[in-house]
Amino acid sequence: MSNNYLSVVYDEKSHPYSEYPKKLCSYLFQSFSLKEGMKMLEPGCGRGEFLKNFKELGLDVVGVDISPEATNFQNGLDIKLCDVENEKLPFANNTFDVIYSKSFIEHLHHPDRYLKEAYRVLKTDGILLTLVPDWEANYKIYFDDFTHRTPFTKIALTDAYHMYGFKKVNVYKFRQLPIVWKYPILNYLCAIITPFIPVRTKNKFFRWSRELMLIGVGKK
Repeated sequence: MSNNYLSVVYDEKSHPYSEYPKKLCSYLFQSFSLKEGMKMLEPGCGRGEFLKNFKELGLDVVGVDISPEATNFQNGLDIKLCDVENEKLPFANNTFDVIYSKSFIEHLHHPDRYLKEAYRVLKTDGILLTLVPDWEANYKIYFDDFTHRTPFTKIALTDAYHMYGFKKVNVYKFRQLPIVWKYPILNYLCAIITPFIPVRTKNKFFRWSRELMLIGVGKK
C-alpha cells in the first residue's frame, strides 16, 4: 500500500470527520461486552478516529499502520509503524484482550499472515473483531478502492477464523446505519429499497442502506 494512502483516499474534504466513529465504537463496546481497562490493538488504524473513541470509553489502546501519515492525525495515541504482511507485530505473545479492525483486512495480499500474528498477540479468550466490506453486497464497487486486494464473503471470513485457530466464531452481515442498530426491523425496509439505490450514490443513508459490512468475531 502506498505511504500516502491516507492523504489521497481519506483526505478530510472527501471524508470529513464526523460523529460516526463515536457511535460505532459505543455500539461495539456494548454489543461485545467490552470492559474498561481492556488492552486493544487496532491494525490499520489510519486517522486514529476509532482508537480515540475506544480510548474515551476506557480501553487501553494501541494502533499500528503501514503509513507514516498515521502518526500525524491524533496526538496522544500510541501508534506504531508496521507492515503486518511482511513484519511481525511489535508485541509479545498474549498481550491484547481485543484486536479490532475495520476496512483493513481486505487491503492485504496475505491476510493469513495477519491472522497468525493476531492469534499470537491475543491473550487466551481474547477477541478478534473484524469489520470488512461484504463482497456480495459491494462487488460492483469493491475495486473502486485501488488498494483493495482480498474480497471476503461470510463463508470466507468464517473459514479464515477457523483455519487460524479461533473458536466461538460468528460472522454476520451489518448495516452501518445507527438508526438500524436501534430499530433492527428497519433492515427489512433497507432490503426493499436496495435494488432501487444507485450503486455509487453519494447520499450516506442510501449508500449504507445498500452496502453491507461483515462483522466477524472469534476467541483465541
